[in-house]
Amino acid sequence: MDTRSSTPLIHYHYLVLLFFAFSSILHHSVAVDRLSHGQSLSGEQTIISQGGKFELGFFSPGKSNKYYVGIWYKKVSKQTIVWVANRERPVSNHSSSELKLSEDGSNLVILTHPGTQIWSSNSTTTSSNSTIAVLLDDGNLVLKHNSLSSSNVFWQSFDYPTNTWLPGANLGYDKLAGKNRFLTSWKNSEDPSPGLFSVEIDPGGISQFYLLANRTHQYWTTGVWDGEIFSNVPEMRSNYFFNFNYVANINVNYFSYAIRDPSDISNFMVDFTGQMKRRRWDTNAKDWILYCSLPRDPCDVYGICGSFGSCSNTSSPSCRCLQGFEPPSVDKWNLGDTSSGCVRHTSLECGRKDGFTKLSNVQQLPPNPEHATVSSKEECELTCLNNCSCAAYSYDTSRCLIWKGDLLNLKVLSGEPENQGEIADLYLRLAASELTKPKGTKKKEELAVIASVASLALIITIGSAVLMWKFYKRRDAGKLDIVHGALLSFDYKLIKRVTKDFSDKLGSGGFGTVFKGILPDSTPIAVKKLEGSRQGEKQFRAEVATLGLIQHVNLVRLRGFCAEGDRRLLVYDYMPRGSLDSYLFRSSSQILDWSQRYKIAVGIARGLAYLHEKCRECIIHCDIKPENILLDEELCPKVADFGMAKLIGHEFSRALTTLRGTLGYLAPEWIAGTAITPKSDVYSFGMLLLEIISGKRNREVSEDRLCPYFPALAATKLHEGEVICLLDERLEGKANMEEIGRACRIACWCIQDQEVSRPTMGYVVQQLEKVVDVSMPPIPSLLQKFADNDSVMIYECSKTISASTGNFTREA
Repeated sequence: MDTRSSTPLIHYHYLVLLFFAFSSILHHSVAVDRLSHGQSLSGEQTIISQGGKFELGFFSPGKSNKYYVGIWYKKVSKQTIVWVANRERPVSNHSSSELKLSEDGSNLVILTHPGTQIWSSNSTTTSSNSTIAVLLDDGNLVLKHNSLSSSNVFWQSFDYPTNTWLPGANLGYDKLAGKNRFLTSWKNSEDPSPGLFSVEIDPGGISQFYLLANRTHQYWTTGVWDGEIFSNVPEMRSNYFFNFNYVANINVNYFSYAIRDPSDISNFMVDFTGQMKRRRWDTNAKDWILYCSLPRDPCDVYGICGSFGSCSNTSSPSCRCLQGFEPPSVDKWNLGDTSSGCVRHTSLECGRKDGFTKLSNVQQLPPNPEHATVSSKEECELTCLNNCSCAAYSYDTSRCLIWKGDLLNLKVLSGEPENQGEIADLYLRLAASELTKPKGTKKKEELAVIASVASLALIITIGSAVLMWKFYKRRDAGKLDIVHGALLSFDYKLIKRVTKDFSDKLGSGGFGTVFKGILPDSTPIAVKKLEGSRQGEKQFRAEVATLGLIQHVNLVRLRGFCAEGDRRLLVYDYMPRGSLDSYLFRSSSQILDWSQRYKIAVGIARGLAYLHEKCRECIIHCDIKPENILLDEELCPKVADFGMAKLIGHEFSRALTTLRGTLGYLAPEWIAGTAITPKSDVYSFGMLLLEIISGKRNREVSEDRLCPYFPALAATKLHEGEVICLLDERLEGKANMEEIGRACRIACWCIQDQEVSRPTMGYVVQQLEKVVDVSMPPIPSLLQKFADNDSVMIYECSKTISASTGNFTREA
């Protein structure tokens, strides 16, 4: 065979393969990390930072058919955009569009066919053909002169952030440079154009950030920087792995930060939901882990549901349109862009033909109402009807409020109103057609009138009998007065009778003994006889009235009280399932499965968060333990004995004079004699959570006296990845492993030695509800000492702790 004739053919095929290979490479990247004069990016072409951390090119978010030039993480499998150039002017065809340096080299520009410029970097440098655009390994895109030093940058993307704050970037203002760097949210997950929300530094020169709506309305602040954390973000002490840098003088006021672990991929971003979020990429889970979301309650975001939308933090989705309204764009609402609000189904007729629908359980009325001087609800309603601009009104015994135009920031509760604190009713104006009664209503109403007339005589007869019965009962058994709404003032004789002379004992604790009783209407109650109360009757009544207003689904409801002479009694709802300790520690009781235990833990955390953060005055419980967690018929947990510090008459402040607690749950600051804060309750909750997981007392000692102190064992096994061995053996391993690990991590964060390292109860709720993720906590140093010693020493400490079976009192 003549090889001479085949050699050119082989060379030809080889050259063709090289051509296609080169074309493929060129198709995706024109250079490693830069664009020079005469080069451009188009279609799928990208440039990649020198260390391979970031990539720049055209992208299309989600299912959108629009294209933008942006920067994203190269090593993150889920495309995550950190900067967008043409966020307000997308292109429809990225193959016929290009990113390049302008002809004079002074700017980066995006051009569409046939050469129309839709975006420019707008730098002020003089023209030069030696200009290059370089994508750096910190995600910063810079323009600089190629012939000069790398520090000579005349434009950078860090000066024009979009929704993401990257490590190394300055956020704040620089008067000398004429820069004000702030974050602006996307409109929704598929539209990076500027949204409603922004994060900006205090323009007054204070070291804090604001979350703003429309750059005008402040709805949340980080609080002032103290050199280590922002005052409203205490979680920074425990799970923020950054080094912050703050620079402030007469001309500048800005923050920057660096990640302590260079291999970590983490950032801050303002979401289109109006929340500031801190995220970290988990290479094992191949997903973003949310560490913090602020404000914690999404319904605190101003205008999140737009006009005529209502927000509820217990429903999904949290935003709903009010009756008679609908989203202007269902597609946008499905993408989470609810700030566009709702529009009416039908137009108002304006006048008395319109009507109203009642919205109950309104926790947050719209802002900027007008006050009308009226003497009745009917007059208030008429005032609104006579004004064509009036959209709603609210009336109580002392005021008439009306709203004109759009309704914003409406927060509606979905739970039982009596368990959710202060609420109001709002009357929303609707067209007459929206209030049309269904067929058959008129006939039903006529039948109802006939039935009412027919039974009127019977009602009068029964009513008279009831009044006579009450008269004689009050004469025989004492009186029952109503004070402060539904709170009752019981006569001591009545309490003594319904408790059968305090014979049916339910339990006892540090504040008194509890007895079961049955009211004359057959309602079961629990009566606590307080011990050691030093308050006068007037002061006691005032404190009880305050506690009576504190209502939450996870707090035991106070029905009333008795204050006669030196007798002080509290009357609560009776909890038929008793206290949590009977389910955790008694072998003969019903075994709670893991799902029930986790729900109980979440409920307890919600109740404590309410006491700490939602009441007018922060209430520190001071004695969180299983005995003070009661269960209703549905196993819903109710925190009992809250507010006892006030009722026993002691000074209640940050530095408490005398308080009580139970060994095994007391925070180190209690033993050390230092000031008590809500973080003391957090510590106790952490100890309680470990008991919920294990079904054993933390201070319990085995018969062979070789069982380690359980919290120390839990912290050690958590770090060894063996949390399953911590689970109550009665469950036989039947549990959600992710939830067990999460609960153990939360518990260990709660029992950190220093209170500043513990999370707030509000943050614990977010962690338990899986809104934010939980990092691995360090082993508390006190527990580390236990873990490092042998089991005998552990036993000695454990024996010391278990020596007291009662309550412990510390005098400051």
